[in-house]
Amino acid sequence: MAHRFEIRKNKKGEFVSYFMHNSEAIFWTEGYSSRAGAKNAIESVLKNGPNADVVDKSAE
Repeated sequence: MAHRFEIRKNKKGEFVSYFMHNSEAIFWTEGYSSRAGAKNAIESVLKNGPNADVVDKSAE
């Protein structure tokens, strides 16, 4: 599977959710104090992402 979410710990020991394509991190979240916080971030992206607007500010 080319796309996946990963939960990792950062240097501070916080849990971070990564969205991966193959082995490349496309985006990641802030650090959370619990694994549950990182999982909630993933659930939010899955729930809200498909309906999110695309705003192109490159011309500004």
